[in-house]
Amino acid sequence: MRNLFLALILGFSLLTAINAQNPGYPYGLSFKALFMDYQSQNGGDISNFKSYHHGFEIGIQKSLQENINLVVPIKAGIVSTDSNEKGFSHRKVYGIDAQVQYLFYKPETVVTPYLMAGVGGVQEDEGKFNIQVPFGAGVYFKIRENAYINWQSEYRYSLEDDRNNLHHGIGFVYLFGNPVPVEEKEMEKEEEMDEKEEDLLLNDSDGDGLEDDIDLCPQLAGSKELKGCPDTDSDGIADYRDDCPSVFGLAIFKGCPDTDEDGISDSIDECPNMKGTKENNGCPESKDRDMDGVADHLDHCPDMKGSADNNGCPKVLEDKDGDGIADDEDKCPNIKGTRNAMGCPDADGDGVSDLDDKCPNIPGLSVMNGCPDSDGDGIDDSRDKCPNTKGSVGSNGCPEIAKEDLSVLELAMRAVSFDTGKATLRPQSFPILNQIGDILIKYPNYNLLIEGHTDNVGSAVNNQLLSERRAEACYQYLLQKGINAESMSFIGYGESQPINSNESLRGRSLNRRVEFSLRPK
Repeated sequence: MRNLFLALILGFSLLTAINAQNPGYPYGLSFKALFMDYQSQNGGDISNFKSYHHGFEIGIQKSLQENINLVVPIKAGIVSTDSNEKGFSHRKVYGIDAQVQYLFYKPETVVTPYLMAGVGGVQEDEGKFNIQVPFGAGVYFKIRENAYINWQSEYRYSLEDDRNNLHHGIGFVYLFGNPVPVEEKEMEKEEEMDEKEEDLLLNDSDGDGLEDDIDLCPQLAGSKELKGCPDTDSDGIADYRDDCPSVFGLAIFKGCPDTDEDGISDSIDECPNMKGTKENNGCPESKDRDMDGVADHLDHCPDMKGSADNNGCPKVLEDKDGDGIADDEDKCPNIKGTRNAMGCPDADGDGVSDLDDKCPNIPGLSVMNGCPDSDGDGIDDSRDKCPNTKGSVGSNGCPEIAKEDLSVLELAMRAVSFDTGKATLRPQSFPILNQIGDILIKYPNYNLLIEGHTDNVGSAVNNQLLSERRAEACYQYLLQKGINAESMSFIGYGESQPINSNESLRGRSLNRRVEFSLRPK
């Protein structure tokens, strides 16, 4: 009995440890009447139905997949086993199996046949224990959505002598647990397919079905035959190797055609529609009446000496736009211009062509690309935030802020204080704020940015609101002092921008601050 008890624990541990994707109802209970024959398989008469003895079976099953079940049946019965002088002796037997069923399952069918196999242990009442290997077949007859009549026949091979036997069982199976709807199963399958496609896309940048590590053109969709590279003209030559990627051609000519079939690729054939020779660049042998080195069939002026770059015609100093500047010297041969601007128009008359003039309607300096520099600070007015006041490049053309004024702004970060946990300015903050107002008046081309910060004590949401309100309190104070609202702005950053560690009192004190900075308008 001890062996049977251990086998029972093992069977249920196996069943509960499996965590599979369950189609339909995940669990089931079965109850069967058994007909067990130990005699015919161990020297008895198989035609003697009296050799069958009764038993019963209780089982629990779990659906592993749509067509695979794991079943753990517990069996008990009385059988005739070893023969003696009077025939076969009767013994009580108890057993437990772990069986796997493979179902020939379709959702719409009422009758579902299956094959089964497994392993089990059998304990006899006299203490004899043996391992048996069952295999056989069965069928489920559906009587309602989660209830079946079940017949199963199995041959049981025993590792012990004279213990091979036959089992036949008929009974009832009840399925339970939360069923997985068909739609959900389909969604799961689609999700699995989507995941596989995503995995492929992660390794296939151009989505052509070839992974990047074997794709010669991983950023361009192509064909497998060309190792992932495109072939625009479908001539079997990948575009990156094709000298004529948009025209169907031949491999011998690197993807270019040879229309006149003279053995010279159209890409270098000066007479692609007339057979010629390599010596004559693909053109037929011909005369050159004017002896200018351009064959008559290519010479637009065959009786007048000219140049090859003018199609065999002599160069004529043309002036198509009539501005008095020959076209070969005119940068704008089709638009009237001035000589100072190399034949191009110059609307503001500053000597800089409108094509190159960033301020074409305002006279300027050539060194400033045609734009003026009204204050002479070396920054043209188009980029100068203070075009009438000398400044520096670092200040976008505005005057530099004096060091003493910057010191006041720096001091304000520590000097402006509030009631604890509030946005109420303390009176000692007023003098430094008055100085900041004076500085802003001193620099009319600058805007004042007020930034509030807190430490990390309290919630982030409350700290964000507190920092905004404190910055706004400074803004409102300066507004009441006559500072133009358009010259100021405020913002709160909460605890997000500490300048010191929040682990110490001093660090948190430094992090609670309001910063003031001037920025060019």
